[in-house]
Amino acid sequence: MSPTFANVEDARRIARRRLPTIFFDYIDGGSSAETTLRANTGDFSRLRLHQRVLAGLEPRDLSSQFLGQRHPLPFMLGPVGFLGLFAGGGEILAARAAHAAGIPSCLSNFSIASLDDVRRAGCAGPLHFQLYVLKDRGLAEAFLAAAEHAGVETLHLTVDTAVTGIRERDARNGFRAATRIGPRMGLGFALRPAWALDMLRAGKPGVGAVRGRTEFGANILAQAGTLSRLIDPALSWADVDWLRERWTGRLTIKGILHPQDARLAKRAGVDAIVVSNHGGRQLDGAPSTIGALPGIVEAGEGLEVLLDGGVRRGTDIVKALALGASGVLLGRAYAWGIAAGGEAGAARVIALLKEEIHVTLALMGLSSIDALKRLGRDALVPADDPAFAPR
Repeated sequence: MSPTFANVEDARRIARRRLPTIFFDYIDGGSSAETTLRANTGDFSRLRLHQRVLAGLEPRDLSSQFLGQRHPLPFMLGPVGFLGLFAGGGEILAARAAHAAGIPSCLSNFSIASLDDVRRAGCAGPLHFQLYVLKDRGLAEAFLAAAEHAGVETLHLTVDTAVTGIRERDARNGFRAATRIGPRMGLGFALRPAWALDMLRAGKPGVGAVRGRTEFGANILAQAGTLSRLIDPALSWADVDWLRERWTGRLTIKGILHPQDARLAKRAGVDAIVVSNHGGRQLDGAPSTIGALPGIVEAGEGLEVLLDGGVRRGTDIVKALALGASGVLLGRAYAWGIAAGGEAGAARVIALLKEEIHVTLALMGLSSIDALKRLGRDALVPADDPAFAPR
């Protein structure tokens, strides 16, 4: 039976009740004082849309061109680490929901399921992979080989984690610091019996990308900690050239927040960039993604730009497209859906955002995503317009 939540925030509340605190805080929290986390959503709310009437609307077309393909919706499921800890087989459930809607799904380098697991489960739709480049380039090349074998179309090189941000919720809960389940963590699991039973049915979790590599540890806590420590802090633009030579598919750089980095990405010959601050989980005090987007679009003129971070409503997606994004990656929104209701929960989030976009375009007098993109910033009320001021 499909979950009955009415919006993404409802899914978040259900996820909070269902998940142990350690895992809810992992997906929900940000770094340090969480100012950037709050700005990601708050800055969307500061933008206003023009309402238009008597537009003689035709049936609305929500399809959008991004990452080399025409997709039925202007968004996709972005990478979320440890999704299989929010529901058994979480990555597979998310991919099924995405592919049923005709949109891509991106597997995190920190996923419980491997790329091969997702394909063996019958998920035949467009599959992307998020790559962290490790100090051991041989292991990075093994990740690339696995992606190629699984038919991955687009690789998202994530570049904003040279060091891990100070995530105080995770520190309090012992996430990634612990190497085994202690009494406090065990009690937290026991207090969520439905979740615990689901995990037992799914089997012992581990990081799928390093399965069988004993040097990473015997359990998911140890594996995650080891993998995090192996991310190369010395990653540079020269490594982008190295990757471009080895990866023949589509390549994006995920984690761009500065216009100059957009210019350098364009010079490096990548296919697209993703404006991202890692969901407010890295540099606290960094700009929101929607705030950074216009300057990056201008600096990377001719380069495809996508966005993630803070998207909770269909109106947020519309605003991002109006400011120049070709598409949007969802993160927490669908992860809460998975936690709240598994595959049906993720499908419900996709359906809710689809309906919200549909209604938003209608009330703006627009019949398609293409029309919205052509209108661009003129779809938004300028900040200095009296209509922008709250009354």
